[in-house]
Amino acid sequence: MKDVYAGRRDALRRDMRRRGLDALLVSRDVNRFYLSGFELHDTQHNESSGRLVITGDGRDWLATDSRYAEAAARLWEPERVFIYKDDVRDIASLLRRCGCLVGIEARGVSLAFARALGGEGGLFLQAADGLVERLRNVKGPEEIAALSASFALNHKTLAWLERDLSAGRLAPGLREADLAWSIERFFRENGASELAFPVIAAAGGNSALPHATPGAGRLEAEASLLIDVGCRVEDYCSDQTRTFWMGEKSGPAYSRFARVYELVRDARQAALAMMRPGVTGRDAYAAARAVLEKAGEAQAFTHGLGHGVGLETHEAPSLNFRNERPLEAGMVVTVEPGLYYPDWGGVRLEYTVLVEEDGVRVL
Repeated sequence: MKDVYAGRRDALRRDMRRRGLDALLVSRDVNRFYLSGFELHDTQHNESSGRLVITGDGRDWLATDSRYAEAAARLWEPERVFIYKDDVRDIASLLRRCGCLVGIEARGVSLAFARALGGEGGLFLQAADGLVERLRNVKGPEEIAALSASFALNHKTLAWLERDLSAGRLAPGLREADLAWSIERFFRENGASELAFPVIAAAGGNSALPHATPGAGRLEAEASLLIDVGCRVEDYCSDQTRTFWMGEKSGPAYSRFARVYELVRDARQAALAMMRPGVTGRDAYAAARAVLEKAGEAQAFTHGLGHGVGLETHEAPSLNFRNERPLEAGMVVTVEPGLYYPDWGGVRLEYTVLVEEDGVRVL
């Protein structure tokens, strides 16, 4: 993987040169991992375990404090590890050795840090958000392999869940929170390092909340059950949503569910059928929405069609009415239309797909 990380940094360096940057200070933990392999994410949100300094001449630095010195030395050339005591002052000193015009991930640092860094003198700071993210948009072979492993476990989990539902082991009265814990335990016991995001298990009326939090609500008879789950395997995330029917498949309540389910499925399929390189996120969103508009139900489609998945569960590109950037082969995106009715519940169906030269492939 060292060669993979080095290749990513070289690609980033080319973009930096086009911007005229002498150096780029990488502060977002996920971007640091993508470029170096040094930790995926910080467990705390009030401190940083390190930053990368990418330089125009290729003599890059991994900057961290003494707590992580040994971990850094295992992944990075020891002579290129910079141990700081004062985060701002010492990093400013390092950056001055690398040049004057320095890009920073403005959205990845606090205003206080940016002001303090700029106040050290001798540096011209420029917001350079998105440089690393644009590289991350298109997945390499090693990333696609990791994503495939993560989604294989997600499929296994959903298949287990559907079997339990069919066998009556998921019965009305079960708490959403208990179901969510069962799903998390299954992920962990079958190879996931962690969840990609907290399990969404929403029963009945709670399924009208796209990001419902499982709680004391209980599975209901003759009602929908929306499950949105993802895990992390080999550092990469998965994300899939299914909606099930609890109870007998007959009667007016089921008829309404079946109609909504069919509309959502058709909207998803309409988008999948036209997605390929060159199609924009806006185009894909419009294709799905057109199905719902024709049925007079588009007002209940309250979010975008999808988002990128990789090291993060939600990353670029987005499939929504604002995004006019064309899809490219190697991008991985969700396709997840949904319809939500506060007086009844909701249905969301989600595939995550790999964009290929002639279309998309479901992961």
